[in-house]
Amino acid sequence: MRNLEKRKRIMKRSIKLGHCICDARKPCPCDLFREKDICLCAGERVESPTGEVKLTHLIEKAGCASKIDQAFLKEVLKGLPVVDDPRVLVGVPAGDDAGIFDIGDGKALVQTVDVFTPSVDDPYTFGQVAAANSVSDIYAMGGIPLTALSVIGFPVRKVPDNALTEILRGGIDKMKEAGVAIIGGHSINDPEIKAGFAVTGVMPINQVTANATARPDDVLILTKPLGTGIIAFASQIGRAFAESVEASAVSMTTLNKEASRLMVEFGAHACTDVTGFSLMGHLSEMALSSGVDVEVVWDDLPVFPHLLQYVADGILPGAIERNKESCGGRVIGGEGLTPEMLDMCFDAQTSGGLLIAIEPGKADTLLKALHEAGVLAAVVIGRVLARGAGKVHVRTTGQRTLPDPRPREKAPKEPAVMPPAAAPAETACCAETLAAASTPAAGTADESGAQQKFMDFMGQVNRPGGLDAYTKQAISIALSVAQRCEPCVASHIAKAREKGFTEQEIDEAAWMGIAFGGAPCMMFYKQHKPQP
Repeated sequence: MRNLEKRKRIMKRSIKLGHCICDARKPCPCDLFREKDICLCAGERVESPTGEVKLTHLIEKAGCASKIDQAFLKEVLKGLPVVDDPRVLVGVPAGDDAGIFDIGDGKALVQTVDVFTPSVDDPYTFGQVAAANSVSDIYAMGGIPLTALSVIGFPVRKVPDNALTEILRGGIDKMKEAGVAIIGGHSINDPEIKAGFAVTGVMPINQVTANATARPDDVLILTKPLGTGIIAFASQIGRAFAESVEASAVSMTTLNKEASRLMVEFGAHACTDVTGFSLMGHLSEMALSSGVDVEVVWDDLPVFPHLLQYVADGILPGAIERNKESCGGRVIGGEGLTPEMLDMCFDAQTSGGLLIAIEPGKADTLLKALHEAGVLAAVVIGRVLARGAGKVHVRTTGQRTLPDPRPREKAPKEPAVMPPAAAPAETACCAETLAAASTPAAGTADESGAQQKFMDFMGQVNRPGGLDAYTKQAISIALSVAQRCEPCVASHIAKAREKGFTEQEIDEAAWMGIAFGGAPCMMFYKQHKPQP
């Protein structure tokens, strides 16, 4: 139920300021008020939409592609002071997956936070992906996650309420599977949906598996397929195969728990999880931090079904370019490797696999153990060459090539998603009179086109701009009186009252017109001012 007195009081404040008090970017009355007669500032609520929702259609960049690129992040962080605390074993300068803090007795605290936009359409699945992705940083360090705090951004009343419930439920269920207790969280009203967790774990100090300790001759093992970013983009533009979308979702919701446990058990030298910075971004960071050069065999990279077809079709999201700008200078493509083949390696991953560096004598045994534990996609993708400057050499054996591109589909006659309708302009005061007076009589020219152009012009004039709507309404009253236009006076005074004008303010505006028009205008106003 609307409280009109409350609405009038609040809107009056906004109109005088020339800005909505709930959103300073908007004028008052706002488009929502014009279209639906609802004032959110007065506590009135839009009815929440219902029905199925496809999350990836509501956001600009899907999943970890929404993160700030690696190069920009390093540039911003380099000027900040370094934490000078001997208990910080791994901190910001390391650029690792999580921070490590010595809490004594040979134990360390491991902490991380990860938040991103949806990489899948289903809200429950997105909640699971957000949880699996967030806890993965703990697993990458060899830690055991214990507690988590949820972080949610959600466009309230613009997406069905139950979507938020399902995102949280998915996250809770996945964290329960990981043995993690969610003990709180934080939520904000955000135009784009975002979800993630801040996760805390523990580990023995002597079991920290950092990204900076890879050694020459180490074998590189990747535990999940590549291509989640490309598949999410293909889905956004309606070009994805159902099989690859489903396989990607299953992978993203799978915990790296077993892979982490076995990595620690077999004494891996180094590890990182492959997420938003891409395989090349995370591997080049591992190589640079470890002071080594590495080699990857493109033909051996595990990929999702149909991924090579997407690459051949040019379905390559913008995050690939940002990742190339960040680390492409350290990546060297070998003979026979096409630009598209190399681009695939820069795809931003969401809840990707662990990238493990382990000595050659243990690699086969670890790989076998991973397969027996259900980590079936785990495969050797390359090796550490020798001490070096952090270069990543990508070569191809020629055993795998890209398929032929699919024929381009004809563009639909109408866009799949229609743009939102423009907000209606302020109606000109004499709209009804003009409409009636300009109805073409028999045998006369139809002037409706000219009339509509004039009405559009009046609408633009009346919109808030350099002058706010409240001031323009007062000017309209003054001019109506000065011109002695009876329908104009009636219309503008009615609108002024709707906007919260007092009778004193209406009279003061009218007297501005009288000051210019003299006694005839005063007599006109006294005769024709409509009663409240």
